[in-house]
Formats: sequence, C-alpha cells, structure tokens
Amino acid sequence: MERLSLFPSESNMEDLSYENLSRLVKIPDLLSRLLALRLDGGEKNVSFQWLGPHFLTFLKYVEELLRCFYPDCCRPFTMHNPYCLLKRLDDSAFDCILYEAIFSHHDNEHYKIFLQIILTSMPKLNEFFTIQTSITNNFKVNKHWEIFIEFLFETIRELLSCHKDSTVLVSNQLKFLQKGLKFLLTFIFYPIPSYEKEQKKSIFTEIEAVFNEAGLFLHSFFFTTDLVTTTEMDLAISGLLERIEIVLVKIKYYSISVSSEVGIGCLQVAESPTEVSSSQDNSSPMVEEIIVSLEDTTTQIVSKLVGGPNYRQIISIVGMGGLGKTTLAKEVYDHSRVRYHFHKLCWCVVSQTYKRRKLLTDILSSVSDLNRDDISEIKDEEELAELLYRSLKGRRYLIVVDDLWEKESWDDLKRLFPDDSNGSRVMITSRLKNVASEISHVIIEPPPLSPEESWKLLEQKVFKKECCPQELQDIGKKIAANCKGLPLSVVLIAGILSNMEKKESLWQQVAKSLSSYISQKADDYIPTLKLSYIHLPDHLKPCFLYLSAFQEDEEIPVRKLLLLWIVEGFIEKREQKTLEDVAEEYLMELINRSLLQVSKRRSDNGVKGCTLHDLVLNMCSKMVVEDENFLFQHQFLVSNHRRLHHLYMGQFHRLLISENIFEAFSIAYNLEKIRIFDLNTDGNLLRGIRFVPDIRYLEFLKLEPSIGKLHNLEYLCLHHINVVPTYLLNMPKLRHLRVGIYFKGSYYDGARFTKNSDSFRINCLQTLGLVQIADLEDEEILRCSPNLRMLKYRSMDNYFPDLNFLSQLQTLTIAGTLLGCDYSMVKFPMNIKKLTLINLGLPWEEMSLIGTLPNLEILKLENAFSGKNWDTKDEEFRKLKFLQLDFVHLEQWKSSHVHFPALERLVLLECKVLEKIPFEFSYISTLQRIELLYCGENVETSALEIRQEQRDYGNSEFDVTIYSDWW
Repeated sequence: MERLSLFPSESNMEDLSYENLSRLVKIPDLLSRLLALRLDGGEKNVSFQWLGPHFLTFLKYVEELLRCFYPDCCRPFTMHNPYCLLKRLDDSAFDCILYEAIFSHHDNEHYKIFLQIILTSMPKLNEFFTIQTSITNNFKVNKHWEIFIEFLFETIRELLSCHKDSTVLVSNQLKFLQKGLKFLLTFIFYPIPSYEKEQKKSIFTEIEAVFNEAGLFLHSFFFTTDLVTTTEMDLAISGLLERIEIVLVKIKYYSISVSSEVGIGCLQVAESPTEVSSSQDNSSPMVEEIIVSLEDTTTQIVSKLVGGPNYRQIISIVGMGGLGKTTLAKEVYDHSRVRYHFHKLCWCVVSQTYKRRKLLTDILSSVSDLNRDDISEIKDEEELAELLYRSLKGRRYLIVVDDLWEKESWDDLKRLFPDDSNGSRVMITSRLKNVASEISHVIIEPPPLSPEESWKLLEQKVFKKECCPQELQDIGKKIAANCKGLPLSVVLIAGILSNMEKKESLWQQVAKSLSSYISQKADDYIPTLKLSYIHLPDHLKPCFLYLSAFQEDEEIPVRKLLLLWIVEGFIEKREQKTLEDVAEEYLMELINRSLLQVSKRRSDNGVKGCTLHDLVLNMCSKMVVEDENFLFQHQFLVSNHRRLHHLYMGQFHRLLISENIFEAFSIAYNLEKIRIFDLNTDGNLLRGIRFVPDIRYLEFLKLEPSIGKLHNLEYLCLHHINVVPTYLLNMPKLRHLRVGIYFKGSYYDGARFTKNSDSFRINCLQTLGLVQIADLEDEEILRCSPNLRMLKYRSMDNYFPDLNFLSQLQTLTIAGTLLGCDYSMVKFPMNIKKLTLINLGLPWEEMSLIGTLPNLEILKLENAFSGKNWDTKDEEFRKLKFLQLDFVHLEQWKSSHVHFPALERLVLLECKVLEKIPFEFSYISTLQRIELLYCGENVETSALEIRQEQRDYGNSEFDVTIYSDWW
C-alpha cells in the first residue's frame, strides 16, 4: 500500500509518544487559530471539527492498537503507517509550543505545517474507523474488537460532553445512537446461543456491520475537513437507528424460534366433592381430578378425625398447587369410618374470593332440612348464620373448608361452628402454611409421590384397567420418576402418552424432552398454579418473579438469592431490622405459600437451599411476561455460570436471556443502570463494567482497578486476592466482602490488610472473610467495621485478637494455629451464636473458653483441639443446639446429659479413634438426631444404642444417620 510522503521511516515502538500533541490540542483556542489559517497561497479556508478531547481519544486508540498487536513496528498494518503519523504530528506540535514559549506569540507558519499534516493524512484514516477482524467465527470478542468498541463509546461520550458554546456540532440524536449501540453490545459480550448456527452468524454479521457504520459516521462528521451540518448528522443517525431496529427484529424472531411459549387457560373452581370429579373434562386434567393412593396419609387423617380430643379440632392439609390436597380431603370425607362417625357432614369451597352468603347457603343446605329455595328467601345474612349455628349445635359434625386463602375468611366462619366438646372437626385445605398455622391444631403436609406411586398413577391413567406392556415399563418408570412426585405432572404427562402410539421410541422422546411436552399442556395447569401468584402481596411478587431466572432442577442458594433481592431494591426497610433479616422473612413467606420447597437446611435449621418445581417455574416465567409492572421496572441480563442464569438490573425493561434468549429484543437501553454482575471465570464480561457504574453485586476471580470506582457496590466477592487494598474497606455502601484464595467451594488462605490503618474509615460492612489477622494493626483495621455480623479470619503468628468490640457479631470462623500460645490471651466474643474453629490446636482442657459463651448455639470443630480426652463440665454449653466434630483425634469423651441441656443435633465426621459417644446422650430430651460419617463401628454401635434408649423413653422422632461406605 502507498506510503505518505510526509512520514519518516519506522523506528522502535518504545519511542512512541504524543505528549506534545496532547498538550497542543488541549489549548482552548486552538480550533479558532486553525480555522483562521489560509493555505495554498491564502486562497483556501479551513473548516473542520476534528480537534479537542475526542482527538485525544483517537490517539489513545491508535496507540493501544500498536502496543497490543505490533509492539516492534507498524509495517504489518494495512493502514498507512500510524506510528509515523503520530511521530510527525508530535514533532510539529513541539515546534508550535516551543516557538510560542520563546517568542510569547504563536507563529502561523508552524501551525500551518501542523495543519497541513492533519489535512494530508485525514482522508486516509478511515480504515481506523472500521474493524477488519470478524467475530462470527467463534462468537467471542477478541482484543481488537474490544479496543475498537471502547474507542467508539469513549468518542461518543466526549462529544456528548461538549459545551453548548463549543464550535463542534453535535446531533441531539447522538444519545439515541449511544443507547442503541449499547444494546447491541449486550449481544456481543453475552452471545446468543448456537441453536441455529447460520442464523446466529447472520445476526452477528449484522451487528458488526452496524458498529462499522457507526465508526464511519464518526469519521465522516467528526474527523473530517468537510463542512457538516446537524441536519446531515440527524439523517445519518436516523439511518443507523433504522438499521439497529432491523437487527432487533431479527433477534426477536430468532429468539422466538428457540424459545418455548406456554399459554394461559381459564380458571375452573369446583364447589363440592362431586363436582370436583365431574366438572373436569378428560382433555383438561386438573389437580382435583387426580386419584392417588395415599393410604398412609388417609389413615392418619381419618384417625385424627374420629379419635383425638373432644374439643372442636381444626385440621389443615397444606401444600403447593397440584399436590392433590383436595383429592386427599375427598378420600377422607368419603371414608366409611368418617361417614359413620359424624352426624352432619358438609363440603364447602372458599377459593380465591370469599362469598359469605354463598357459603352459608351451601352449608345450610347440607346440614339442615332447608332447601336452597327456602334459604334464598331469607335476605338477612345474620339470620342465615344463626340458622346454621343452631343446625350444628349439639351435633358431632365435620365441615370441610376447601381452598382457603385468607385467615379473615376463617375468622368470620369459625363463630358459626359451635364447640360442644363432642369431637366435632373442621378440615381445611390450603396452599398457605402460614395461614393454616394460625388457625389449626394439626397441620398435615402430604408427601410427594414416591417413584413407585408415580408410576402406578401414570400406568393407571394411560392404560386404565390394562397392564403396561413389558417393553414400555422401564421408560415409563423413568418418565414417572422425572415428574418429581407431583400428581399434577403425572396426570399431565399421562394425557400426552394416552394420545400417542404406544411405541418405545416415542416414549423415549417424551422422556428426553419432558419439560417441553408438559409445557404443551400449559393451559391445563397454569390456571391452577396462577392462583398462588395472584394471592401474593405486592411486596412478594417481584421476589417470586425473580425466581424465573433460575433453571429447572436448580438448587437456589438462599444467601445469594437474598442478596440479589436486596441489591435489586425489592426489600423494604424496617426499623430495627437489617435488610437481610427482612429478606429472610420474604423467603419464608414464599415457602409458607408452597411456592418454594426447602432442599437443604443450615446447622441452625435455617433454610440453606431451595428448589422451584418445574411447573411453578413455568408459571413464574409466564407471569413475568404478563406482569407489565415487573416487565417495565426491571431488566435482567443473563450469562451462564454453573447453569445459573446470572442477573443484571436496569430501570425500564425486563429481559431474561437464558440459553434460549427468551424475548431478548425487549431489553432497555440503560446498561448504565445494571446492578448485578456474577462473572466468575468469564473475563470478557468484566470489560462491560466500564459501561455500568451502578453495579451493586459483583462476583469475580481477581481484583480489577475499575472496581474501586463502583461507589454503589453492596456485595463483592473476589476469589483470588492476596491483599485487601484500603479503598475496598472504604467503599461507602459495601456491606458484604468475601476475599481470599478460594478453591472448590472453600477458602484455604486469607487476604492480608494493607498496612496503612490510619487511612481506613468507619464502614458499613456486615460480613467479611477470609482475611488474615496477625497483629494489633490488623485488629485496629477491624475496628473500622463495627457493624460486622459475620467474620471469617485466619490467625497468623499465634496472634488472637480481642473481638468483643464487635457488638453485633453473631457468626465467627477462625482458622490457624495457636499451639504454645498464652491461652489466657484467647478471648472469644461473648455475643456470638455460631462458632467454627479450624486447625487451632487448642488442648481439650481449654474447652471452657468456648463452653462458657452465653449465647453459643452452633459449634463446629474441625481438627481444632488436640489431645485424647475431653471431659465436659457443669454450667457449660447452656444454649448449644448443634455440635459438629470433624476429624478430631479424640479417643475418650466423658459427658453428662446436663452438660448439653439444649442439644438437638450431633454430627461426627471422620472421628475414627473415638471409642464411643457418651451413653448419657440418651437422656438429653431435646436431642433429635445423630449423624455419623466414617467414624468406625464402635461409634456407630453407641449411636444406635442411644437411639433405642431415646425411643424407649418415647422420643419416636429421634433418628440416626450413618455413612460408613467410602464408595
């Protein structure tokens, strides 16, 4: 390619500099000086707007390209040698500055030379404004693309920041172009999944073309010698915006082609047990139509109805929609023992809207001699209520109140049911455990169907009275097991199998894409489940809809979920409660409403993990689309990380980008308002942080300097970091900081504090870990975090800090070695409730350091004490509920039941030399469970003896779990 005659030969890149050029273009009146010049014998006026800060942006862009790709020389570039251009411009700028400094006025000749270089080179720089390297080959952003995109956005930002009195013309539509490009940037950094490779490639090609066109626009209007007008700019930007809209339409139709849409059917409500079974069409299997053999649960409820106390007892059956609560209640209601035992029986349905007169009429027509016509003539509801009360007075009755949603409905009804101490009963079905717990004496939660029960139901529905052919049984059982114990799922899939040929190959297809087949029956089940959403209070609806970002079968980590709710702004502030506490209350409300199931519990019996049934997840995703308030308030961007859809937040629209880009085109243009980045290992994603200053949640592998500028950050997790810089602890809104070397789910080394404690300020941290504490200066740094509730640290050099100044600290984890130290200096905070000690090496004789802690409820010891004998003492561990010994070398353990008066759970992990568990544990009345993992035969035998003794004393719920096989 032809070289510019003005350029000298190449030289080493180490000499690259444009310091003089940078100084010159920052001179305020430089543009007016150049515009006043005349070239070519004074006949040619100069007119352009290629100067100022955006010119510096261009220079930085060129410099970064050179340094990244051609550090030795620029010859491989297809563009005219950019290094020589910079060198020549910088030398010319030096002459201008030097002459003016010496003679105290500017010299037109030097400025003319400078201007001539610009004018000669400017038309030939257009190649810098398009990108030559395609990203459609691997659908990943390479370094060249990254530098180019940053240059485009930085230039636009500089132009938008121009003052109104600036000579640079800027179109008002430039902001819209910026937003449109940011939208497309989303699909570059967070790629569309490769369902249709050619179609995906086509979309990426379109996106690349738009960015190249935007670059040429900047060159044509802001790096040019031609006269320009804002009208011309407006027309050019309008063309660009139209092209962006075309790309959005393609993304929309592509997204729809790879997403699964489900419909919403009409709601049907049964009014009596008879109508429950008769009102349903065969093609629309609702939950009430399900017939499941729940003999054990049925027998249990029947026994409570016909036996038990004489007072009027309230029994509730609770669980999620589709669990078969109504079916179970109907089986009990129709049971011969129940029919014989009660004088009066009545079934009424409250459902979502409490209609008092209708309920009174239904019950009266069942328990009195009045017919509906007679009752309808009575206009006064209070007269009806009195008639009902008198009809039940003195009689042993059973009233079934099906589908109760509100406690207020029961409060109005209960006065109508007299309590004559004759064994009368009221049985309620509800999805709301919290409502049932307020009004019931007994709560029964029907268990999910076992795989065997699911298969029995599936076979019954598909083959009626016939048997399933042998060749279909294995795949049929697999399909039934994948319905996860929900009768509604079994019946839905049975309806599908009933209408297809009974071939193994077809059933294999169903097993492979079970969720897709069930989604086809959305009209049958979503109306039933949707009621749970409709009845949610307003403050819980966004929290529930947020769950749609998780995938099927995903175990949702609760602590992370609560933090996400908080940073999204879903949690309201309450006096004397932290946001975390309020968020946990929200979580329990969703659990009590049977929308979330507990999958894992913490050692304090709190909820650690939750799951969302597939049908509920489908319904949730549907509600996301239907709920316009949520749709236009919240925006989610999603990337893959251990199959979890990671969420980001904006302020106008909502997008759920999963592996199938569900309605991807609906994202708003406000990337600046995104709040959550869960990046983990994807380095490309972090590059987007420069566009999103409102981040509040960030998880990443290592520390990046740009993190310090995220002033709204509330949660930060850095997996690989050795030193905590001062600015992290001083971030104004940061409440949770997790740092250290993190490997396979556990920290194994702590991060050091920067040793400049004088520069630390009081912060609002609530959780901090894992850090190193080695001396008094580290302890002083901790004093800047007086609100800490959770702390994890590694003790260094036998140093043990006095942490009693942390008055709100509840959870403490300490790792390290304290061998040979002065144990009188070891003082644990008196207010902590949960303590975990790892590898400390304290002697068992010093256990009183822990045993005397007045509020301690949870204690985990991982190789934390040394020695062979542990003799517990009186007046210790008064509130301890959970005790875990992990890999301790303890041989003899002597204890009394009075030493652990509140203990509920004992866990022993790899305690291989322990002789036995003290038999005195047999007499701890609060003890509910012992769990053993690879502890040896003697320990296992002692645990089983304790179980037998506990059960002999009437503790039938006591259990022992033993894992002794390594494989």
